[in-house]
Amino acid sequence: MSAPVIAAPELPGWDLAVSGKVRELYVPAGTDPASATEVLVVATDRISAYDHSLQPGIPDKGRLLTGISVFWFEQLEDLVPHHVISATDVPTEVAGRALRCHGLDMIPLECIARGYLTGSGLADYRAGGSVGGHVLPSGLVEASRLDPAIFTPSTKAEAGAHDENITVGQARERLGDELATRLEELTLAVYERARSIAAERGILLADTKLEFGRSRTDGTLMLGDEVLTPDSSRFWSAAEHREGQVQPSLDKQFVRNWLTSPASGWHKGSDTPPPRLPDEVVEQTRERYVEAFERLTGRSF
Repeated sequence: MSAPVIAAPELPGWDLAVSGKVRELYVPAGTDPASATEVLVVATDRISAYDHSLQPGIPDKGRLLTGISVFWFEQLEDLVPHHVISATDVPTEVAGRALRCHGLDMIPLECIARGYLTGSGLADYRAGGSVGGHVLPSGLVEASRLDPAIFTPSTKAEAGAHDENITVGQARERLGDELATRLEELTLAVYERARSIAAERGILLADTKLEFGRSRTDGTLMLGDEVLTPDSSRFWSAAEHREGQVQPSLDKQFVRNWLTSPASGWHKGSDTPPPRLPDEVVEQTRERYVEAFERLTGRSF
């Protein structure tokens, strides 16, 4: 287990263009980030929750996220083009945690597919009986399966702001019918393919968040960012699934649960930053990410 990579590394020949919660985006030196047709995406070991970057990071997390994303991009490339050019032709300083990618103009929408009711979807359902504009049957509870899965978009917030769940109708108003319909189709197609593959490995894919953009060279709609990782998805063990209760997870929900527990002594609505993650939470989070990587990809980490 290596020491966590937290700061953005300096990479000869590349300029740091955007620093995100977890990923750093680089462009070739001297290139305008707004028009770059090729970028380098580097996944650090930072972890965030409730719009806070948490300390001290999770060792190897960036490498695990990158490996899982590469696996899924390969599984999905017949459904939708993706932005990855190479996972190997990258600077040696960030080998294993970096992807050379097409530069995209990102579409300002979080594309979420839900196959089980949990999280903010469950909160919306309890408040009004619907999620993302989809009216659902009465009597659903935590971890109820949704068949078919539903598309529930959210806004793509600026740094420091909160994403906001919106309805499919509102997404159409923002993006137009044609693009919003295409994003819904692609999101659900990706989800169903991934749900089937995960199920073969004894994992339930509860929900996932996707991001899309248009290629700056020819306008092709592409799957971007990361895909189907424990940062952007909820993974549950099929053998342990019990409707009506919170599920043991192989994803970032473990950290969220600790932060909102009495053990952390922190309230997510407070103005104070979250506490430092205890060593045991860091270790158990890493174990969950490693298990997700190994069960999904079939490879040892």
